[in-house]
This record gives sequence, C-alpha cells and structure tokens, in this order.
Amino acid sequence: MLNILQKEPRVMRFLCRPEDQGVIAPPVPAKSALPDWFRKLPAIDKNHLSTGNNGLTAKRCMPFLDAMAAGWILPIAATVRLEIKDGGRSVEAGWEFDRVMVSNHGAHQVAGNPREPSPPCKFHNYWSIRTPPGWSCLFLPPLNRPGQPFECVAGIVDTDTYAASIHFPFFATAPDGLYVIEKGTPLVQVIPFRRVDAAVTAEIRAESRREAVERETIYRNTIAGEGWYRKVARAAR
Repeated sequence: MLNILQKEPRVMRFLCRPEDQGVIAPPVPAKSALPDWFRKLPAIDKNHLSTGNNGLTAKRCMPFLDAMAAGWILPIAATVRLEIKDGGRSVEAGWEFDRVMVSNHGAHQVAGNPREPSPPCKFHNYWSIRTPPGWSCLFLPPLNRPGQPFECVAGIVDTDTYAASIHFPFFATAPDGLYVIEKGTPLVQVIPFRRVDAAVTAEIRAESRREAVERETIYRNTIAGEGWYRKVARAAR
C-alpha cells in the first residue's frame, strides 16, 4: 500500500503573551478590514452611467482591491491619543494601558528625511509573527487606506528567524491638533512572501512580436474600464 505524502500546510502565526489574549486588538485578514467608504461604493455608479461613461468605480478595479485585500492587518493594541504641536515639530502621546504604546527615535537617525520637521516615533506592537522557513514579511502602511494622522514606515523582516515583537516607526502627518487613534485601528499591512520567489533577475529590452500581440489581446479584452465611447472618439480623430 502506497503512502501518499501530504505537504504540511503553510501556517503564519501571530503570537501574544497569554495575559494579552482577548485584551489587545488581534490581527485580521486584510480582506475583512476593507474601509467603510469602499464597502459602500457601488460597482457601477448609475448616476454617471451614460453612452459616454460606463459608470465603473474602483470597486471593479481588481488591482486596487487585491492590494487592499492582500495579507493581514496589524492593528494598534490599545487606544492612543496623539497631540501634534508646533507645526509638527512636537508629538506627544498618551494612553490608558499597562504597556508602552508609543516611544521616540532620535531625530538625528533620519536627519534630512522628507517628513521633517515631524520627529520619528514608534508604535509598540505586542504580537510576534512567525512564518515557515524561507518566508519573510513586508510591513507597509495599509494600502489604499489613507486618512490617518500618521504613516508607518515600510520594512521587511525575516519572520522565520526573528521571533520577537516588531515595533513600527511612524511619522505624524496631520496638522497640529489632538487625535484619538482607537484600539483596532490599522497600523500596518503584513504581506508574507517566500524569499526565493523574490530573488528574480530582470530582463530589460524591447518586446517581441509575440509579446506585443499578447499585450494587445489582454488590453482589448479588458478595455471596458476606459469606456467604448471614448475609444471610438479617439480613433475618429
């Protein structure tokens, strides 16, 4: 009798201290944390539907949606108040929680960065992340979800070997004022990837005839996004 070998499923683990379970906000799949404005957006806006406009919205744009739905969202563990003062030169934070939620980096570490005069700060995260051997994680500001008074800095961590908690540097981006960042607010989007898949070389050249035909075929099969009327109007000039 032959034994059929089954591949062990790839599992990404988010781990917290036992006493934090049920207390800090948990990670969630990015596809379950789509912003309200996007959920309410119709796939076709009938108010703009006409012979010259197909009425399609971003709800029908798969690259836009796939980016938002990729990976996981790591939220802020507890509610934090950020006060931005002096034209962004000063950022103070407060919270009612028994762990540090925000700390500061030395401004000299990023002297000359485009976010000056806003000082570099850091959100503390109490989830450790573990991925299978050969897998790393890309951490970046949640894609296509603008509107927060801060923006975390993107980075990559080899989470198959680094098992400690990962904190997230950020810059305050809002005008002076007091901002409340509620528990569960998305901080970063976590996209796991296999390092061997990322190690590819690039070929830079003009396309072949076969590649040109393939490109044009794909383009014509997805041209609905531009609207038939505008395509005809351009061709008629």
